[in-house]
Amino acid sequence: MTGKDGTVDAKLGGSQKRAEPTFAELFTPKLVTVLRDGYTSADLKADALAGLTVAIVALPLSMAIAIGSGLSPEKGLFAAIIGGFLISVLGGSRFQIGGPAGAFIVLVASIVDRHGYDGLVLATGMAGLMMIAAGFLRLGTYIKYIPFPVTVGFTAGIAVIIFASQIKELLGLTIDREPAALLPKLQVIWENLPAFNSGAVALSILAIAIITVLRKAKPRWPGMLIAVAATTAMTAALHLDVATIGSKFGEVPRMLPAPSLPPFDLEKLRVVFPDALAIALLGAIESLLSAVVADGMSGRKHRSNCELVAQGVANIGSVAFGGMCATGTIARTATNVRAGARGPLAGVFHSIYILLFMLVAAPLAAYIPLASLGAVLAVVAWHMAEKEEFVSLFRASWGDAAVLMATFLLTIFADLTLAIGVGVTLGAFLFLHRMAEAVEVEGGGHLITADEADARGPERTAYTPPSRTGDVVVYRISGAFFFGATAAVSGALDRLGSFPKAFILDFSDVPLVDTSAAKALEGFIHKLQNAGTVVYFTGARTAVRHTLMNAGFRPPHVRYRASIEEARSDWSLAN
Repeated sequence: MTGKDGTVDAKLGGSQKRAEPTFAELFTPKLVTVLRDGYTSADLKADALAGLTVAIVALPLSMAIAIGSGLSPEKGLFAAIIGGFLISVLGGSRFQIGGPAGAFIVLVASIVDRHGYDGLVLATGMAGLMMIAAGFLRLGTYIKYIPFPVTVGFTAGIAVIIFASQIKELLGLTIDREPAALLPKLQVIWENLPAFNSGAVALSILAIAIITVLRKAKPRWPGMLIAVAATTAMTAALHLDVATIGSKFGEVPRMLPAPSLPPFDLEKLRVVFPDALAIALLGAIESLLSAVVADGMSGRKHRSNCELVAQGVANIGSVAFGGMCATGTIARTATNVRAGARGPLAGVFHSIYILLFMLVAAPLAAYIPLASLGAVLAVVAWHMAEKEEFVSLFRASWGDAAVLMATFLLTIFADLTLAIGVGVTLGAFLFLHRMAEAVEVEGGGHLITADEADARGPERTAYTPPSRTGDVVVYRISGAFFFGATAAVSGALDRLGSFPKAFILDFSDVPLVDTSAAKALEGFIHKLQNAGTVVYFTGARTAVRHTLMNAGFRPPHVRYRASIEEARSDWSLAN
């Protein structure tokens, strides 16, 4: 029987055994699954309406994200049309909506500033190949190991940079070349602040007010589209002297361009490789987080590796048709689920609706004031910054706060890839430290640790008999015994005092032992053996016993028994 997550349950010998999913089960697009399971006209109607709802949200947002990234607005529309279509058709999530994402603004703007649009196309194409390879190598499941403080930290950092990048549009400032780095950017804005445009400021405030009020009063209404339409009408009616899409970029194209890729050589590939890696990493994280959100809202299960392959193909397709980076978008995906979508065709309809807008109404986009699109991105930045989670993590512990702030500050002042790398590394060390602190050594219910301060908690009563019964001493290690815990365990064991005739070391509460930890026992065990002590290892699981034996602890030098009672009985019979 195949489960929702694509795994297979097989009955062997009357018991349920989890079988490995096949290649087809891992990489069959959800669209195929939905159509195969039965797709009715009612489902089609629901998806068509949900796709229209999402398209209304995505239309102004796609243009705003492209402009915020230093590109012309049609680049965002092309990404929503081509990227969104391919993600829905090939993806492993039933409800994922693809397109340009606010999280990419900082990265894309930096790449365009350094390498131009051709450099972005090349980096995005390489990133697409990386994501396809990662999907087929089944690396999608490893995204879950990125610590939560890292995702909150870089998301908040991106939100800050997005908002800072829109200050110029919100105030209607005319700045020939705006620095990419945050502090120089703010300095230039401050120097040009007296030249603000009052009309642009009024439009920005009005757009933000409309979006905010409608979000609370009429959450189902397309607040962003209404705000953009209202400010566009006001600009035309009052003949406001503000920058518009038309005045800055000209008319939005009414057709998709023919697919093409820029020329490149090995040197160009080498130069943009770090940017490609950053796009692939951010795209994978963003899309799989979005798929997880959709799972939580719908009760379904996405196929992470299939989703990665689709994201890779979508990014290559998007830039081939003149677009930008595309990924699964959390806000639009959540809107899709709330709008009653039944399957991936909702995402296909969303792309078709945006294409129809280009074919029919593209000239109208020229009248949209940039201030209103800046307001859209300002609201996006405010909501994408997970403020409650940020404060909660900052207060949770010094370790989580350190990971959070390191990721946040490096995102703002350094580089997104560096921020994620440092955050994940710090998170890994924090995890290892916590795992090491959780390891305990007990003797007869008494905690025995290298640091007496660690023993202040309530005493555990692990054993009915005392730690020393005649000439037998019983110790137990609890927790993962790995290299980070060797100092504490070795210190506790070395305080044994006089050598008994029999020493029982219980591993029944040890889920794993690594080679470093096993080797750390070597000196202590040798001292016991030199003193004539018989050493028993009890309760060791198969994997734990395998590691211990590979480290040199083999019979007859060490005796393995299933339990403490069996070891005691063995000792009693022998003596």
